[in-house]
Amino acid sequence: MAGTAAYLATRSSAEDMVWQLDPDICIQCEQCSTTCVLPHSAVKAVHSYSMCGYCDLCSGYLVPGARERDTGAESQLCPTGAIKRTFIEDPYFEYTIDETLCIGCGKCVKWCGDFGNGSLYLQVRHDLCVNCNECSIARSCPSQAYKRVPASAPYILRGDEAGENQ
Repeated sequence: MAGTAAYLATRSSAEDMVWQLDPDICIQCEQCSTTCVLPHSAVKAVHSYSMCGYCDLCSGYLVPGARERDTGAESQLCPTGAIKRTFIEDPYFEYTIDETLCIGCGKCVKWCGDFGNGSLYLQVRHDLCVNCNECSIARSCPSQAYKRVPASAPYILRGDEAGENQ
């Protein structure tokens, strides 16, 4: 009887945990886009608007050395065009991520972190994730950035968003 209770207690604990990517450990290796068991990765780029500088020259949006600062495909860093750039007022632009187009490759995150303020980062989107017991992305993550976190606080956020959800 005690063995059954212990099993149920550990099973309940495991079900209350979900996989998440720690943005401070992630190295943007691009494996999130290719090793997820789903046809389209559950990992998506997210944006901390409180950290963003709304820059005209956004290193997470524009290809390094882009000739034009515009929305043309040849100027965009994202291979799928998932980041949308909207003019606010001179010289400010808002950047939003279309999660249906985002493949979780992390290119925007890498450049935003290297040459910007780090307002773009990757997260497992739990409305898409099937919460595999053995996450294939976590197994192949070279930086071991994946961890199990409580389902009641499933995101590791940055900026003001982090304070709102903890």
